[in-house]
Amino acid sequence: MQQQAIIDETARYVREQLEGEGSGHDWWHIFRVWKNARYIASQEKGADLFTVELAALLHDIGDHKFHNGDETVGPRMVREWLGKQPLDEVFIATVCDIVSGLSYKGAGTSSAMPTLEGRIVQDADRLDAIGAIGIARTFAYGGHKGRELYNPAVAPVLHDNFEDYKSSTAPTINHFYEKLLLLKDRMHTPTARAMAEKRHQYMEDFLSQFYAEWNATDHLEGF
Repeated sequence: MQQQAIIDETARYVREQLEGEGSGHDWWHIFRVWKNARYIASQEKGADLFTVELAALLHDIGDHKFHNGDETVGPRMVREWLGKQPLDEVFIATVCDIVSGLSYKGAGTSSAMPTLEGRIVQDADRLDAIGAIGIARTFAYGGHKGRELYNPAVAPVLHDNFEDYKSSTAPTINHFYEKLLLLKDRMHTPTARAMAEKRHQYMEDFLSQFYAEWNATDHLEGF
């Protein structure tokens, strides 16, 4: 009962912090990641569900993208919140480690997640970055940052370090090649890999239609 009370309080806290955010990193993103993380954990035996739920709920608190690239803000906020709960230091450190290691850091970088709980939460977060919702979130974030929709003269870059990835200002379509289309093969769990297949194909189909419309060739189909 105590664990459920902590989860409920954490959900309320996160919702208060992020509700109404307009870049695609809002409360409903958290809610979907939380829901998918619980589902994946139910399919992948051996995970501690309490750890999974709290890490999923807190994973975007203090996101570096909204704090001038500072990667320490999120884990610090997580620690401050969990420190108010009746939890021991080892547990708090485990959740902080998951949150600090969760972010995608570029095509040429590794994102090792040593615990099953961390792998589950990372998979759930990445699932929300692909498919129909992933497309919507990508364009929401691009608009939030004032980025071009697409520019044929600007080629995608497979960044080999986190600093270059974080500082990119490339058009939104480039993000598909720099991150989204790479995520299917970076899922850790069999459950997430299966879920990612359909979402990945949806993005491929979207891009085909996008380029057909961009190049005004969609009207030629059937001729």
